[in-house]
Amino acid sequence: MTLSRERAHDLLVALDEQLAATGDRFELVVIGGSALNALGLADRTTKDIDVVALRTDEGLAEAKPLPDSLVAARNRVARDFDVSDGWLNAGPADLLRWGLPEGFNDRLTTRSYGSHLTVHFAGRLDQIHFKLYAAADQRGGRHEDDLRALEPTQDELVAAARWTRTQDPSGGFLQMLEEKLADLGVVDADLRA
Repeated sequence: MTLSRERAHDLLVALDEQLAATGDRFELVVIGGSALNALGLADRTTKDIDVVALRTDEGLAEAKPLPDSLVAARNRVARDFDVSDGWLNAGPADLLRWGLPEGFNDRLTTRSYGSHLTVHFAGRLDQIHFKLYAAADQRGGRHEDDLRALEPTQDELVAAARWTRTQDPSGGFLQMLEEKLADLGVVDADLRA
């Protein structure tokens, strides 16, 4: 299954309609390829929409597991559009527990998909953080392609690298991170600050 920007939009509009039918309302915080597409930072297909958190009046809340009523609505949309139930998932939700980049909330871009669904998409700088983390951890692939498409500056890469160290402080990850930074033209970065 792959989702284009248009297909993801259609699924989110349908999700709003399902939520409206039951009276449920949700605000999702989304990262990854679908967020890049929605904000026009990339134009590629993605396999899913990654929910990192739910937004409430009190702030960001755990998305894992997704609330039952949201799962039920998601599954009805999956059936109606003949896509996998995993089209909307909380795969990256552990990032909230480990700590999002400083200022994350201030850089969110908000879109409404109707009266019952609002989606807050991670901004460019935060996507650089997440994509560097994934590219180092998974040794490149689509994450590195996305990262390069974002055209990060050396300062942005160093800031992102420092944040990734809060996610995985192991020596093995540090070595992979330094190799990835070197591939991206950043050498001798002090990652302790």
